[in-house]
Amino acid sequence: MKLTLITAVGAVAIFASSISYAQQRITVNIGSSHPEANIWVYAMKNTFQPEVNRVLAEAGNEYQVNWVENYAGTLYRFTDTREAVMDGIVDIGMVGTVWEGSNMPLQNVTYFTPFATEDHRMIIEIFDELSVTLPELKDSWADNGMVHLSSLITDSYDIYATFPVTSMEDLQNRRLNAPGTSANWLQGTGATPVDGALTTYYTNIQTGVTEGTLSFASGILPTRVYEVAPELTRVGIGSMYFGGLAANKDFFERLPAPVQDAMMQAARATSIAHGDYVAELAERALEEMQAAGLTIHELPADEKAAWVNGLPNIVEPWLDQTGEAGRTVLQAYFDALRARGVTPLRNWDEGL
Repeated sequence: MKLTLITAVGAVAIFASSISYAQQRITVNIGSSHPEANIWVYAMKNTFQPEVNRVLAEAGNEYQVNWVENYAGTLYRFTDTREAVMDGIVDIGMVGTVWEGSNMPLQNVTYFTPFATEDHRMIIEIFDELSVTLPELKDSWADNGMVHLSSLITDSYDIYATFPVTSMEDLQNRRLNAPGTSANWLQGTGATPVDGALTTYYTNIQTGVTEGTLSFASGILPTRVYEVAPELTRVGIGSMYFGGLAANKDFFERLPAPVQDAMMQAARATSIAHGDYVAELAERALEEMQAAGLTIHELPADEKAAWVNGLPNIVEPWLDQTGEAGRTVLQAYFDALRARGVTPLRNWDEGL
């Protein structure tokens, strides 16, 4: 009887120990529709994950994360990033709100207000702040079952084409890839926007479907579009808020407070790393593309002003769609730009 009792007590102790160990190890499924080298994913793998680990280790390793990585579209495509995080296919993932014009229109404010700023680090800073402090943006993430962690952006959009642009006349009757809302940027220019994506630009231009594209250096380099579009005209359409690194809301709220805190600290570090990586890649892209034959031109200031002022009020349909919430987001965004010393080339918030 004594031996049986000791055995039972020992079994309970071992079982209790295993429960304690399981409570300390937390499995996190993290993923994206794009590969790790992509600008919107690089900092997830190389900063967010190790930074969470570092913060938890410094806190005494009470909690440890077991990362299950699902990068490069192993679980879902780029059109499904919102659903993947919202539905818990991954616990944390890259969410491209640029593809969610119907479900998350408020996050697309920068795409309807071009020529605001080329400073992509500033865009990160502004939307990291507004996604937490502005109820309209914060609630939008929550209503879609997510918690915004870190902002994702592009470097500034310019024209990569088979021809240089020295005046607005050069755009007359030209066909340029300009997908989604970026097609609005060509209104009134005489150019015809053609839908497409980074993965289709090369073939489109090579086969004559288009003669160029509106895009950004960090995206053009890896897709080698500069080989068929060797003329870059710096226009400065601006950097854009693309989306965010986000967590499934139910998953995040179930996490122990120290793990939540570690993730929020890691998210801030991820924003900085993302901004640095995009800057580094954009600079390197221009150097490598020029070495491969790319010629860079600058659109004269007066021609750029003609472009900006010649655009119709492209933000109006977005405001009609988003209503009072959209007006609040637009005003907050432009207030944040001006508070940082920016003078947008067009006051898209005028008359609010």
